Amino acid sequence: MPRDNQVRENRLRRMADRQGLRLEKSRRRDPQALTFGTYRLVDLYTNNLVLGDRERGFGCDLDELEKYLTGDKS
Repeated sequence: MPRDNQVRENRLRRMADRQGLRLEKSRRRDPQALTFGTYRLVDLYTNNLVLGDRERGFGCDLDELEKYLTGDKS
């Protein structure tokens, strides 16, 4: 992963933590897999999926996560 993406991911993890959420990255290692390199947000207290694909659990990219965490409505 490029360094700037890693820095961004860490920043989004901290933002999620402050909002009572946990940012999780898919552990799939096959680049052909649908969830490879994608993320999801989970509520820390209820362990419910907050943002992500309801069937696979993952499916969000960093842009979607940032939009959700910052409350950007555009």
